[in-house]
Amino acid sequence: MNILVIGANGRVGQNLIENLSNQNHDVIAGSRHPEQLVTLKKVKSLQFDLHDDVDVLSKKLQDIDVIYFVAGSRGKDLLQTDAFGAVKVMMIAEKLGISRFVMLSSSYSLEPEKWQSPDMQALLDYNIAKFFADNYLINQTNLDYTILQATALIDGPATGNIAINEASESQNTIGNVAMVLAAIINHESTSKKVIRMSDGGTSIDAALSSL
Repeated sequence: MNILVIGANGRVGQNLIENLSNQNHDVIAGSRHPEQLVTLKKVKSLQFDLHDDVDVLSKKLQDIDVIYFVAGSRGKDLLQTDAFGAVKVMMIAEKLGISRFVMLSSSYSLEPEKWQSPDMQALLDYNIAKFFADNYLINQTNLDYTILQATALIDGPATGNIAINEASESQNTIGNVAMVLAAIINHESTSKKVIRMSDGGTSIDAALSSL
């Protein structure tokens, strides 16, 4: 498939484009600074600034089958990147007839009653941004979405074993998150689903097949 990854030069994004390339997909790696991307087979870089308007960004794209939104400002640009940047990309998907949309989000992004936990205070503003973006995706679009809610990201290679939803725990290696994102489009069971994940003891394919 032809796959667009928005946020390709982030920690998860760089792992994701490598996973997708290894699955023999053609990847368009979109980022504000494409010169920072590592050169990979079957990956083309694209300058894609989420501050630009929908029409400008739409003209840069053609023949896309799937969009991944994994961009994140790490607290520096929450409104224009994490919230409305995501919404713009959804608008572009609908404008261009691209139905499959995979969004990386935050654990409990849709459950604000859980944000007061001391463990989540540092992520409060990020969760607010993702709350609005995720709700827009679910309720204001007709896209075939999957929202992956990752618990705390830590550096580390993929183990290929995860836990999902009620079994999920407190942290994810970045490698596992990227592997799950890449696997989502191979599982019809992930369509129209919000999935919370962490590292765990179940293989990725088995966990996603159980949905």
